[in-house]
Amino acid sequence: MAGSAGEGLAVAEGQRGGPLIVTEDVELLDDLLRLCAAAGAEPEVHHGPPGGRGGWERAPMVLVGDDAAARCRGAGRRKGVMLVGRDQDDPNVWRRAVEIGAEYVLRLPDSEGWLVDQIANAAEGVGRPALTVGVMGGRGGSGASTLACALAVSAARAGRRTMLIDGDPLGGGIDVLLGGERAEGMRWPDFAQSKGRLGGGALEDSLPALHGLRVLSWGRDHEVVIPPQAMRAVLAAARRLGGVVVVDLPRRVDEGVAEALAQLDLGLLVVPGELRAVAAAKRVASTVGMVLDDLRAVPRGPYASGLDGRWVAGAVGLPLLGELPWEAGLLASQDDGTPPGGSARSPLARFCSAFWEQAMAVGDASSVTGPPEGGTV
Repeated sequence: MAGSAGEGLAVAEGQRGGPLIVTEDVELLDDLLRLCAAAGAEPEVHHGPPGGRGGWERAPMVLVGDDAAARCRGAGRRKGVMLVGRDQDDPNVWRRAVEIGAEYVLRLPDSEGWLVDQIANAAEGVGRPALTVGVMGGRGGSGASTLACALAVSAARAGRRTMLIDGDPLGGGIDVLLGGERAEGMRWPDFAQSKGRLGGGALEDSLPALHGLRVLSWGRDHEVVIPPQAMRAVLAAARRLGGVVVVDLPRRVDEGVAEALAQLDLGLLVVPGELRAVAAAKRVASTVGMVLDDLRAVPRGPYASGLDGRWVAGAVGLPLLGELPWEAGLLASQDDGTPPGGSARSPLARFCSAFWEQAMAVGDASSVTGPPEGGTV
């Protein structure tokens, strides 16, 4: 294969669609169609360069079979052309590659894994990955799931492409907080055996759509531990879509949670303002900090006598992101079908909106350097 397998195929941001396949070799075509299916892409197949204006140039990538190289000599030069075949010892392959301007020479089956990744990149488009924020509690009942939901709902309301992922199998299902426990779509048990690469678009389309965002939660009748390879595949697919990904995480760190932490841009630790919660949160922060470089404290009142948000953050040993505002009537609103953060004027929604405005200003959640405006009570 020409070029290193670690080098990605450059595809302009915003491009979509499957590759153009040019071949009359039936066996090679079967292989390429199989690889396109694995990448979640629908190719266009021709025996030679397609007629009509722009057909050759418009495709995000072009896969030319060895048998079709001679027929493609007159096609315009462009990026993203690959010469594909099976003969490992063909001495003329490099000459044919030069004649059609191929950037890569691929021999199957050796290059199949790499080619699937490149086809998926072309089909999905390659742009800035999603800002990925994880939320966890310093102790049980601290309100981490509520904040995760509110962050996702606020991001979606602002028009951002948003996915909310429930990473806590014992949390009761984050779709319940959104009123979507009966919504049609796939849940974690459907992805528990996932390995390798998932298509971002296919993942998004398979999930329940609630309040303008996509949600990956747990089924009601299943107890499933997330294997690390499944967490890796799902989060990588979600991040490739761009926009925002919010992950609700448990306090324990197993292999699956460690995979999630490794893909976060920023972690938020919700800490109730009481001494026992601070002691518990300090242990959580110590464990999480072994995997995640950027973890911030989000203290939550009411506070025990003599405590405040800055003291809580300092005692836990984390930078203060902001104090999570108290919102009267939150449970009553959920009973009426309004999710956390669903009311744009609520203190919680304002806190989340201020967070996203600051984080998205430069495209990096870690750029949030102080308490969000309106987030301190």
